[in-house]
Amino acid sequence: MDTSKKFPKAETLNALHNQGVLLLNATLTVRAHQAGSHQKQGWEQFTDSVIHLVADKLEHVVFILWGNYAISKGEFIDERKHLVLKSVHPSPLSASRGFFGNKQFSTTNQYLMEWGKEPVKW
Repeated sequence: MDTSKKFPKAETLNALHNQGVLLLNATLTVRAHQAGSHQKQGWEQFTDSVIHLVADKLEHVVFILWGNYAISKGEFIDERKHLVLKSVHPSPLSASRGFFGNKQFSTTNQYLMEWGKEPVKW
């Protein structure tokens, strides 16, 4: 199976990581073609802990939450200390309902620069 068209290349993910970007889904595994199939099996406790740790220990982090499930994770992020951006999920089913043109990448970079941080090279 050729996965090169379905998944970002490792170089792309490494480039984002090297700039301080953490990509994190609430559930880290899934059965093929079965969205949400591994929900409520323990991943949420782990990913919630990661979000809490980042939100509590760091300042001026940008949290980009896509989709209602991710948006619910933002309830415990202090928006006085961080920038929390929320949008519909960029999936083909919902991207046209507000994802396109939401300017979250440029808003992220503007915020980072305001706090003396390097913008992300998306």
